[in-house]
Amino acid sequence: MLLAAALVALAAAPAALAGPNLFVGSAEDGAVWGDPTSQMTMAQRAGFDSIRMTAQWVSGNTKLDPIIAAKLRNAVAAAEGRGLRPVVSIYNTSSAQSPEDPILRGEFAQFAQDVVTTLPGVTTFIVGNEPNSSYYWQPQFDTRGGDIAASDYEALLADTFDAIKAVRPEVTVVGGALDSHGTDNAGLRPSHSPLVFIRDMGHAYRASKRTRPIMDVFDQHIYEDNSSLPPSMPHPNSNSIGEADYARLVATLGQAFGGTAQLGSTLPIVYGEYGVESAIPVSEASHYTGQENAGAKPVDEATQAAYYAQAMKLAMCQPTVVGIMLFHVEDEGGLPGWQSGEFYADGTPKSSLGPVHDAALAARAGTLTACPDTSPPTVTLTQTASGTLVAQATDDVGVGRVELYANGILAGVDYSAPYTFGLNSLPTGRLTVAVKAYDAAGNVGQATVALRRTAAHAARRR
Repeated sequence: MLLAAALVALAAAPAALAGPNLFVGSAEDGAVWGDPTSQMTMAQRAGFDSIRMTAQWVSGNTKLDPIIAAKLRNAVAAAEGRGLRPVVSIYNTSSAQSPEDPILRGEFAQFAQDVVTTLPGVTTFIVGNEPNSSYYWQPQFDTRGGDIAASDYEALLADTFDAIKAVRPEVTVVGGALDSHGTDNAGLRPSHSPLVFIRDMGHAYRASKRTRPIMDVFDQHIYEDNSSLPPSMPHPNSNSIGEADYARLVATLGQAFGGTAQLGSTLPIVYGEYGVESAIPVSEASHYTGQENAGAKPVDEATQAAYYAQAMKLAMCQPTVVGIMLFHVEDEGGLPGWQSGEFYADGTPKSSLGPVHDAALAARAGTLTACPDTSPPTVTLTQTASGTLVAQATDDVGVGRVELYANGILAGVDYSAPYTFGLNSLPTGRLTVAVKAYDAAGNVGQATVALRRTAAHAARRR
């Protein structure tokens, strides 16, 4: 019980850093619907120690379909045979199947109870998937604009926690599994940002007067706005949550549940999904169909590997984080889906496989990085022949953003390499131009140059 062991260690020393107890796994259903042995072998080759699979509920069901149950049992056995710890996520198939009233909640809780008794080798179960998103839960808002999704999900989580613990009190129940983004708007694309949703879950929990917890671990998905952005990038001006927003997440959990029977700021956290899509080379294109989403911005495989390693480093240095799950082992074959695996859709390994494997092993061993992170990024600044300023910024964990200053005034921000800045927006005359690179721990590296910019917009090093 790798996750359970991590939780015990965390409870014994809540101020300790997560590594080397950090588990590194993948969210992947390939072994359920494909060949379990080959799929789990790929997960093992990627260095993972855990695999998350799903058991999906539809209204009217109180038991697992026997065919699905057999597939899950085979996948669990294959995982255990490769030394992987299986985790099962139990959730509704879509928002049309939201268990948002007492009758449906009762059916869902019975279904969850059947899942945990059908799979005795699984010791960790996640309840729900992105209930703050209208894709998985509706309605999000009541007729007065209130957050009905959070209160309904809190009630579901409480009922399911009790149902699971009644038959297997030793298992770990994970709640949340929240989408990293949300609009907090009842109009277009109604959804809730994770911080608002957590706050409203806390209000519902307190109003219920419940004297038992509703979860043992909190699951937060940490996708960035697109794959080109690093996990070290913070979101200070929104309620979105990425991995670099850990302190805000912990503070919000504390505000929501502090002083109740439910742990808040000390609640263990797992990053249940994080994915970085890589561009598909021409040699592999025949194994994919459809068109890539315009906003996905897939990266090269070296960047995919670097971002995955960076995500593991961040998790290692975040005291209450017990694990991270990368979304997928193997790419989805449809380009509108996720090409975020370490293997192409035909099972051929990507060049990112080796670095991800090595990073996962080092993260578990506690040797991937030094915690806490006190080293600032290293920064240099050069000017190209065309007049563009280019900052080179590196950091052992990762650079979250680079800012450009002209005579002490902020003139630009870039969040992903290469960090480039045009000079057209800068004032004319003599300038002291500085770039500051920030990592997720708040360390700052800086480089400065002096320029003279003429009225004809020609800048040169002085």
